Amino acid sequence: MSSNRWLATGNYFTSYQQEQRIFFTTLDRSAMGLFLLLLFVWPLFFEVGNKYMFVIDNILVAVIAVIGLNLVTGFAGLISIGHAAFVGIGAYTVASFATVLGDRHMLITHAWPLLIVLSGCMGALFGALVGLPALRLKHLYLAIATLSFQMIFQWVINFMDFFNQGQTIAVGRVYFITGRVERSEHYLFWYYVILVLIVCIAFGVRNLLRTRYGRCLIAVRDNDRAADAMGMHPGFTKVYAFALAGFCAGVAGALHAYLYRGAGIDSFTLHHSINYLAMAIVGGLGTLHGAFWGPLAIKVLDLQMERLSEWAGTYLTAATNLTTALRPLSFGLVIVLFLMFEPRGIANWWRIVRSYVKLWPFRY
Repeated sequence: MSSNRWLATGNYFTSYQQEQRIFFTTLDRSAMGLFLLLLFVWPLFFEVGNKYMFVIDNILVAVIAVIGLNLVTGFAGLISIGHAAFVGIGAYTVASFATVLGDRHMLITHAWPLLIVLSGCMGALFGALVGLPALRLKHLYLAIATLSFQMIFQWVINFMDFFNQGQTIAVGRVYFITGRVERSEHYLFWYYVILVLIVCIAFGVRNLLRTRYGRCLIAVRDNDRAADAMGMHPGFTKVYAFALAGFCAGVAGALHAYLYRGAGIDSFTLHHSINYLAMAIVGGLGTLHGAFWGPLAIKVLDLQMERLSEWAGTYLTAATNLTTALRPLSFGLVIVLFLMFEPRGIANWWRIVRSYVKLWPFRY
């Protein structure tokens, strides 16, 4: 490696510890630090309205959910079509406390970090339960099992009076060190909270993948029989993959409930499960940064198609059905095109760009 650590190109390892580093070069580490700094300070210099900050918060919440889905589908190779139900469990954990104690109880408004962690644990518990069929089922059969859980979740929420039969259950505004978070600061406050959680979860997942448990996920995905022959436990690996995915989804659900100041079944239907799966595919299955690209791409596409539909509706009044179909048409078309031409997702584009920049202008 170059004697100047800032000019190092390529990865030359002389020990296993060097190969397991999170950042291979000093330039990578510095670039990540600068990027995180920009994410935290840009709202202080650019005034953003509540509408756009709300969109950004939604993207960040989806990132946490997709990180969990990528663990179970991308790294462990297990298809899950009920991820929105796990997100809903996190949201309804907060909503359940609001129903029993009142939406302005101190536990909800002041101890919200504890409730977020508790929601993640509830998601992990249900994730492990849903993962139990993975001990015997594979591929399409396992996908149907997760779909069944999605249907059971929707039925329970829609028909139980405790959950207000799927109608919105209000959640009160939270308090921080400076006092009550008012409406004008609501979305900016949760932007920072969600961003901190994303950084913690992302580094946690990245470190998990460096351990034997993370390598077990990939080994079971590639060939579970070979993994079993090498001394791993495929069944246990699949169950804790679902548990980890459920934890991330539960945290995302609790953040969703606090962000929207309520929980309703309309945000956790099968349509949203398909959305999460599409985000994971478009971003890149089996890659950590794919969980960031996917939600950003799908959410931006959805917003642009919504604007295009409104514009087309003003000029094509006789073709209302056509303008209404633009959003689902574009959504399905993007998924098909990525599956056909770029199955590794946007993460592969990022890998190509990084490889070019890292080696340029050298040819070796």
